[in-house]
Amino acid sequence: MEHKILESLLIDYIDGRLDSAEAAKVDQLLKEDSHALQLFNQLKEVINQMKQANDLAPTSESRQKFLVALENEVQLESRKDAKHVFFSPYTLKIAAGFIMLMAIAGIGYWLNKTNEQQKQIARLQEQMDSTKNVMMAMIVNPQSASQRMQGVAVSYQIKKADDEIVNALFDAMYNDPSTNVRLAALEALAKFSNQPNVKDGLIKSLSKQKDPMVQISLIQLLVDMKEKAVINELERISRDKEVLKAVKDEAYAGILRLS
Repeated sequence: MEHKILESLLIDYIDGRLDSAEAAKVDQLLKEDSHALQLFNQLKEVINQMKQANDLAPTSESRQKFLVALENEVQLESRKDAKHVFFSPYTLKIAAGFIMLMAIAGIGYWLNKTNEQQKQIARLQEQMDSTKNVMMAMIVNPQSASQRMQGVAVSYQIKKADDEIVNALFDAMYNDPSTNVRLAALEALAKFSNQPNVKDGLIKSLSKQKDPMVQISLIQLLVDMKEKAVINELERISRDKEVLKAVKDEAYAGILRLS
């Protein structure tokens, strides 16, 4: 079975979208195919992480407790009687040795922390790759428009879209049978409009897009982006007799705003 089809099937299985007969086939597949079982476990973990993501919030409680404790210690020391203390050379040597030990310990801590940060970056990269895989599997699911919507929504969590993601979103915007999915794909692309390949694709799509709802949203987006390069195309749309009046009106309003 093709990898993407298997991913889509397993996601439906995890979400409980399969009927009893289909679910039974997947049960049997998971028992017989170790690769399918491994992929199932990975997808289930990623989907669970995505569902829990909104419940996770970073906290500075430990840091705050430390700062409060530190402030209390400073205030305690300030209340003590001030005394002049004269250190002997021997005492200074001990102090210097102590400071050096602390410095060495600090360097060791920093190196360990750096290694841990590198491991965290690697783990985050793995999570991003898994998130992308889930998105790609959902967005091509031909049986469920709601799941394709969820796939598009997953892309909102990605800071920078690679070519594969961009192409998938443009394909959804052009070809998905659901207007809602096409609009969601356009909204996702708008998030990445600062990327040159996305910006150019949006400008070119104005002459190709035929869905009136998407046309209106696309015109509004390009006008908000202040893309004067689309004025000629907007003029053509405003004169096209086959274009709906609402789209022509939006095109004309866009010309006025960009001129």
